[in-house]
Amino acid sequence: MDILRREFVYVWYYFSIQLQQIFRYWVLGMVLGSAISVFGKNKIHSVFSALGDKKLGVLGLVPASLLGIASPLCMYGTIPIAASFSQKGMKDDMLAAFMMSSILLNPQLLIYSAALGSTAMAIRFISCFLCGIGAGLCVRYFYTIENCDSVEHFRENAKHSLNRRCRATIFYRRKSYFDFKGFEASAGRDTDPNLLLRFLKNLGRNIKATGPWFLVGVLLSALFQRYVPAEAFGRLFGENKGFGVLMAATVGVPLYACGGGTIPLLQQWLVSGMSMGSASAFMITGPATKITNLGALKIVLGVRRFVLYLAFVMLFSLVTGLIVDLMI
Repeated sequence: MDILRREFVYVWYYFSIQLQQIFRYWVLGMVLGSAISVFGKNKIHSVFSALGDKKLGVLGLVPASLLGIASPLCMYGTIPIAASFSQKGMKDDMLAAFMMSSILLNPQLLIYSAALGSTAMAIRFISCFLCGIGAGLCVRYFYTIENCDSVEHFRENAKHSLNRRCRATIFYRRKSYFDFKGFEASAGRDTDPNLLLRFLKNLGRNIKATGPWFLVGVLLSALFQRYVPAEAFGRLFGENKGFGVLMAATVGVPLYACGGGTIPLLQQWLVSGMSMGSASAFMITGPATKITNLGALKIVLGVRRFVLYLAFVMLFSLVTGLIVDLMI
């Protein structure tokens, strides 16, 4: 009993210290996330919808990725919205950029990430933004066909060198890259006519959804700080940077459950010697392969494109982590 009491005191001490350090970021993230969800969500989505009417070409992926980050919706909220955009004629590459960046980051999680320091916060924002653009580019240049309006058009121009990309991918033109069948935008829950009550109700749902995971993350961080040797962890994820990035990208797949819950862990890992590149890889693969997100993506992508999605995420996270370690 004396040993248990002593260990409880140690763990509680680490828990309380960690909670004091990160609690304000969690609260600020929830308040900002709820404010954007209640007062700015429709504006963000209307701006994205308006992009479909503009002929921006590949440059349209830039605002699409930024708006995906600004969107406060989770994956199961993003897909119905994306489905409605698709029905309105939004191009698949724009949808891919919007959905990819929306999976990886939102305003609430970005504020959480400030607890990791300004460098980690900036890296997370830039890497998620570029990942969204990368996903849009892949869909644009390896799947969609802008110059072939129909099979007949392809047959008439198949002999011309300018239509090589059409010849390579013409059979994919008959259907959208995404299969949004069964996903329809539902009425939002932020419908109270009183704006203050609407905001408070959204904030309450935020607390209920993220609070338990946040406390679990703080507890795991306290346990890690007490029982995992910092030297061994530093050698694994700090000194062996290439291997550490690979390990972090792989570990992000099973460990990531909630963005807010992983911030305390990442904070402690960085203090214990994890390289910034390894942390960057974890911050990409974690939300991108979160089990709830994968279930929704499997439905809208199908098996073949779902496998390609996983390969893209792993490759992008590895490259990002290695580049970050070279620069920092």
